[in-house]
Amino acid sequence: MKLVTPRSVQKLRTALYERAKREPELRFYSLYDKVYRMDVLAHAYALCRANKGAAGPDGITFEDIEQGGGPAPMLARLAEELTTRQYKPGPVRRVYLPKANGGERPLGIPDIGDRVVAMAVKLVLEPIFEADFDADSYGFRPRRDAHQALAAVRECIAAGMVWIVDGDVSKCFDTIPHDKLLRTVASRVVDGSLLALLKKFLTAPVVDERDGGRRTRPRAGTPQGGPASPLLANIYLHLLDRNFRTHVERGELQGRLVRYADDLLLLCPRSPTREKAWAAQMLGRLGLTLHPDKTRVAHVQKEWVNFLGYRIRRRPSGRVALDIAPKAMSRICDTLRDTTRRTFLSRKELLSELTVYIRGAGAYFRLAEPRTLWNLDRFVLARIARWARHKRVRRLPEWSLARGTSLYREHGLATWWHQKQPT
Repeated sequence: MKLVTPRSVQKLRTALYERAKREPELRFYSLYDKVYRMDVLAHAYALCRANKGAAGPDGITFEDIEQGGGPAPMLARLAEELTTRQYKPGPVRRVYLPKANGGERPLGIPDIGDRVVAMAVKLVLEPIFEADFDADSYGFRPRRDAHQALAAVRECIAAGMVWIVDGDVSKCFDTIPHDKLLRTVASRVVDGSLLALLKKFLTAPVVDERDGGRRTRPRAGTPQGGPASPLLANIYLHLLDRNFRTHVERGELQGRLVRYADDLLLLCPRSPTREKAWAAQMLGRLGLTLHPDKTRVAHVQKEWVNFLGYRIRRRPSGRVALDIAPKAMSRICDTLRDTTRRTFLSRKELLSELTVYIRGAGAYFRLAEPRTLWNLDRFVLARIARWARHKRVRRLPEWSLARGTSLYREHGLATWWHQKQPT
């Protein structure tokens, strides 16, 4: 069930957005008191609860809070500490998530109470900066998603912007300079108490179990895992968006910069030598760098370009094709294999797990080429038949189990193909 924003919180956010939109040069002086409003903190808790997530360094889970009398005592304590300026965030637990390329992505997990305060800060700051953000920025923003970013890229290519700088900002979330980030926030927000609170979050100690649990103070970055981190990264990278648009308006650069968090495509109607040099220089001024191995220039009529799990190419006919990128396809097939290797599942359990996964992944990849989705459906049927053989439901691969309408109509198995949307 979708979480509904309380009317009072929505009214606050709307008022902040409308004033920021109406007065682009306005700097907000009084925001800190909005953070510890009980309706804001309660909604922040509800959002954190909906996001689930593991326990922080204190080991307290959402279940512990719910079983211990609910969140009210914790929210009252947080409000008191914030009101008296005694609040201090605890350490952040660092964990590592595997990446598709074989590497690892560090993730910071704060205590739940700190997550609630960070979410409250996000609720107050987000509408102000949403009024400023560029139209071609799509990551981690309200009512914006990856499909809209892909639609923008397709629109650019159809308009003749066939040269692309496929850019990857190296370790963006870990390397954003704190001082420059806070100055960027202060271009709109000059509430000293709120800026001091942000600094406390940025410099909260990190506990890394791989390092024996030793605490270290980060000198840069806004670690992934905190509720406010994506917003802070967008605030900082907006400098890149804004600077590019200014240069285009002056006629010094060409094309469009489509960005999804730290993943960006710079599309241009000619060879983008000047645009790539500008991007590297601008990021350098921000204390960031383009990844040397993951950034390249491509001509989209001659080769595929990967973006947000898709690959994109302009066909000789002029049609812009979207398909599932090889790494994403490999992950999909690995997941389907792992699920159908679990022969201890009953048929009902197997089909239920497959359906949940296919509906989720299929909704995201519904823009892919029809043949690819059709082939994925064939792959699922083949894996089910293989599961049936190893299950010893049949002596031989029983294709009748994976043919026709039985699995779809009688047992409710979802299909990749049926989620395809007209393009």
